[in-house]
Amino acid sequence: MSETTHDSAVGVTPPPSPDDGLTPAELAAKYGLSVSGARPTLPEYVRQLWARRHFILAFSRAKLTAQYSQAKLGQLWQVATPLLNAAVYFLIFGIIMGGREGIPGGQNRYIPFLVTGVFVFTFTQTSVLNGVRAISSNLGLVRALHFPRASLPISISLQQLQQLLFSMIVLVVILLGFRELPGFSWLLIVPVLACQFVFNTGLALIMARLGSKTPDLAQLMPFITRTWLYASGVMFSLPYMLTKHNAPDWLVDVMQGNPATVYMDLMRYALIDEYGVSDMSPLAWPLAVFWAVAFGIGGFVFFWKAEERYGRG
Repeated sequence: MSETTHDSAVGVTPPPSPDDGLTPAELAAKYGLSVSGARPTLPEYVRQLWARRHFILAFSRAKLTAQYSQAKLGQLWQVATPLLNAAVYFLIFGIIMGGREGIPGGQNRYIPFLVTGVFVFTFTQTSVLNGVRAISSNLGLVRALHFPRASLPISISLQQLQQLLFSMIVLVVILLGFRELPGFSWLLIVPVLACQFVFNTGLALIMARLGSKTPDLAQLMPFITRTWLYASGVMFSLPYMLTKHNAPDWLVDVMQGNPATVYMDLMRYALIDEYGVSDMSPLAWPLAVFWAVAFGIGGFVFFWKAEERYGRG
């Protein structure tokens, strides 16, 4: 230490610091500092999500309750909406356009065929449409609290699953009205819904990341999902229509491998006695698992890679 005197002022030279010459990264490592909001490792991210599983479930239930809180019929719209859609499709496609042709079991099985397809496709459709807004519509929550952002699209998919299960009560009543009695095949509902839920969650995660950076995507997605609806055989027998119009065999196989078609076919196979293995893709079960694993894992990793950027800018 040295002292100098100039016009009665005393200057003191401080001793050298042990941190002199260290880079910011070395200083952070020395004192155990980390970047605020940094993306955790994938195993740690999964652990954080599991720790917040009660929040995810409660958030999905709250969103489901609030969805129709301003309507006089309340939660009945969960069932009324897909039923009204099915009624419109029955009028346009079933009666006017002859969509009842080629239905397994004959035209008298068209309503169970149609309602099952509408309910199952709506499960995926709403997961996509709400998933694309998962981050952008919850920016206040994202910016105010620290939590795994994947909680939001996962809770949306869980919300839609709860809504579908509620709607399944009405579907069962319709099936019983057409003498589709419960059998062992109805147990297949569980693995089908499990695969579709994982697929929907992965798709919602993908759309949530894309929608967080491109809000206009939310305006485009209804047109995409509507096209997907018409290409999936919701209102008519897909293989029958394709064969009727002389489509090549490879196109029939590709269209039947569409994930929405796969999950609808498997659900129809489980619930409708006349719907057999020959009415769906021979690879339906492997494809159901493949789509679930590919989109479930791929979507989760895709969303996690941008974790630190959600809600910024």
